[in-house]
Amino acid sequence: MNLTKLFLIERLCALLFVALLMTTGAACGSGMTDTRNGDRTVMTKGEKGGPVNYLALGDSTGLGVGARQGGYVARLFERIKELRAGSRLTNMCVSGATTEDVLNEQLGSGVTAQTTLVTLGIGINDVGRGVSVERFARNYEEIIKRVRAKTNAPIVLTNLPDVSLAPVVPVSLRSELASRITLFNEQIEEIAKRYGLLVVDAYQATHELIPQHPEFFSSDGFHPSDTGYEYWANLMWPTVKTAIGE
Repeated sequence: MNLTKLFLIERLCALLFVALLMTTGAACGSGMTDTRNGDRTVMTKGEKGGPVNYLALGDSTGLGVGARQGGYVARLFERIKELRAGSRLTNMCVSGATTEDVLNEQLGSGVTAQTTLVTLGIGINDVGRGVSVERFARNYEEIIKRVRAKTNAPIVLTNLPDVSLAPVVPVSLRSELASRITLFNEQIEEIAKRYGLLVVDAYQATHELIPQHPEFFSSDGFHPSDTGYEYWANLMWPTVKTAIGE
């Protein structure tokens, strides 16, 4: 890769990361409201049996930065609790999180033997911070190993969406950024195959649809809007539904 282009891409990603951090406060406030009672666990009520103990690991998209009604995690949970009364959500997602943060901060108090479903959406901030593909792969696999050591719950992965098409990304840098995201997604695919995990292909879906749907982005030009998160949840739902045995 041309060194000048690499520098520009890394600088752009750093700027996007700063913009993401500026929205962290609002995102965390929304997350606390969604999780009730001042903690990060939600209990639902209903008449049907077979509750799901859902653990979400990941970054700002799991919190719903850019939207008013939550990210894909909250939207998936709404669907889950309609099918499984008494289901619980533990949302450990943090705005700005990397694979390193999932390892150091989200797994410790998140995953337990009682967990019956795990979703993992992480990696965009690794791209933004210039983490090498090799280090990302090591961290990602270690996350899977640690989850597996505590629970046999199905793990649903979402690969990295094509944020190279985000409005804030200059056209001149999109190709190179997409190439880097592709390298990260290849690692996710390999790890998923090695451990027999379910993968939702967010990259291909966004790559094909985003050019025709600018409304998928929020006003910051980077995070999804409510419409974008709803599409993301709809994309994930068939796989999540299969994972919980529906």
